[in-house]
Amino acid sequence: MKHDHLTPPEEREQVEDLELKSWKRKLIFAWVFTLPIALLMIEERILGYDMFMDAFELARGMEIAILVLAFPVLFYVGWDTMRGGLRGLFTGYFSMDSLIALGTLVAYLTGIGALFFASLTDYAGISAMIMAIFITGKYVEARAKGTATQEIRKLLALGAKEARVLRQGKEYLVPLAEITVGDTLLVKPGEKIPLDGMVIKGESSVDESMVTGESMPREKRKGDLVIGATINQDGVLYLRVTKIGEDTFLAHIVQLVEETQSSKIPIQALADKITSIFVPVILIVSLLTFGGWWYFGEDVGRALGNAIAVLVIACPCSLGLAVPIALMVGSGMGARKGILIRRGEAIQTMKEITIVAFDKTGTLTTGKPVVTDIQSTGSEHLLLQIAASLESLSEHPLAHAVLAKAHAQKLTLLSVKNFKAIRGKGIIGSVKGVPALIGTKRLCIERGISLGTWESPINTLESTGKTVLIVVQRKKVMGIIAVADTVRGDTRQALADLQAVGYRTVMITGDNIRTGEAIARYAGITEVIAEVLPEDKARHIKKLQEKGMVAFVGDGINDAPAMKQANVSIAMGTGTDIAIESGDIVLVQGNMQGVVQAIALSKATFRKIKQNLFWAFAYNVVAIPLAIAGVLHPVVAEIAMALSSITVVVNANLLRHTKI
Repeated sequence: MKHDHLTPPEEREQVEDLELKSWKRKLIFAWVFTLPIALLMIEERILGYDMFMDAFELARGMEIAILVLAFPVLFYVGWDTMRGGLRGLFTGYFSMDSLIALGTLVAYLTGIGALFFASLTDYAGISAMIMAIFITGKYVEARAKGTATQEIRKLLALGAKEARVLRQGKEYLVPLAEITVGDTLLVKPGEKIPLDGMVIKGESSVDESMVTGESMPREKRKGDLVIGATINQDGVLYLRVTKIGEDTFLAHIVQLVEETQSSKIPIQALADKITSIFVPVILIVSLLTFGGWWYFGEDVGRALGNAIAVLVIACPCSLGLAVPIALMVGSGMGARKGILIRRGEAIQTMKEITIVAFDKTGTLTTGKPVVTDIQSTGSEHLLLQIAASLESLSEHPLAHAVLAKAHAQKLTLLSVKNFKAIRGKGIIGSVKGVPALIGTKRLCIERGISLGTWESPINTLESTGKTVLIVVQRKKVMGIIAVADTVRGDTRQALADLQAVGYRTVMITGDNIRTGEAIARYAGITEVIAEVLPEDKARHIKKLQEKGMVAFVGDGINDAPAMKQANVSIAMGTGTDIAIESGDIVLVQGNMQGVVQAIALSKATFRKIKQNLFWAFAYNVVAIPLAIAGVLHPVVAEIAMALSSITVVVNANLLRHTKI
């Protein structure tokens, strides 16, 4: 059975390059006809007329030649622009192309009129030049968009094309399209992991930097999840395929980046609204310019030239390009660093954020309990061995922490009989025939076991937010094991960075106040809202919003109501566990420094958007009055218009050099 997997990078690139190649063909075609027009106009202006030909016949011949050469430039190369732009005159919906289409059409018609009225200035050659320069600007824009989407191509290129599948004990090298969920794959050292899956055998370190941005490889062993397109480094891994095609992690990332790059943010809607008003206003201004110059100057040719210049210089191409090109560059940068901007509007909203609220478990902390302390009256190894033997039959998260510690020390588990798990309290059983238990103070008290001098160290550890497991053998305390959900390694620095630039940081947790405050003290957060049920987190976010705009950072699953309530939601995630659909911004690496980088990237991107809009308006503010005053020739006006688009493109790409 075959499946449709990710489109091969070569095909995807071919599709994305189609627009660029089209504009390139138009560009070459336009200038092939426009350059002879320019030469004819130069000859007409400089050489005057040939001594062996009548001056009138020469001029008439040049005018006809220019009309013939300009025709394919306007009505073949520029047909889409002409058709789309002129449609607005009949529908009332004016686009950016409306001004170019009307300006070039009027200029071309002056060439026809000049054949019959000698007093009329001929701008037919100018119309071809305007369209050729316009096409050149469109080609530059297409190239810029292609550059901005290279991150998607790079992601697609990461994927493997084939996989080693094990079937009936034999190894086959097959295309990805033939892999199904549940297949067993063999990945050798140095090979790409073909698809998302779970390790069922083997141990190795895996380089996930191309997907997560994390430079350090991650150790993988049985039960761990792996991401397709990452690189197996030093061991042989056997995987069971869990996701294929559009369900894979890489496919989700590609789709997410594509959606972001094509999305519109509020300021884009404002720019579109301005454009819809701006175009008809410019049409009126152009008509008034023509009327004014004709009435006061009595030169219809000069009046037409100035009116055309107004139409051309006012074309708001750069205005339409200002927001999307910056958004494309910013989202592409984020994808490379493991920061996925799921909703473009978050970029604009982020600049208003004053409060950053955090979930505790899985966000500020790793979400995986680990053994932090072991205290014993005798051998710590024996204590841990007995504890791990009892916990080996339990599925509790604390049991996993104890077992992981025992495995790390390569301890051999002992046989356990009469096993019984007492919910919420602990485990009892016989280890090699000796009665033993591991559990809470409450279980010890119920069993009549005296804690004696262990009361003090137990209370000390619990005061720091740790869970204490008491190990007892023959009704005598052997020692204690403290387990805690550890704070992420970069949490303190990340929070310090946020506070240094003025953000108010708050931790919201369902844990008791003592545990919450202990974690907060270590992390560097002074404000804690504890003992909050998941359904109540949204209410606390709403209360915080009374004092400012709030960004909420959570694991993206249990915190969904709070993330929906927040002005901006940032979803933490690691590997294939990432909840892509839950946040405005998703951090693939799942580390706290990513929060700082995401905020910095959002602000830098919006800063570029504002700069682009400034440049888009600046050209018009300066140039339109000059065109009305008759200072700008139509060709100069078109060059200035093209330069405004190029300025916006260059400025957006400078974002790539911004350190976040």
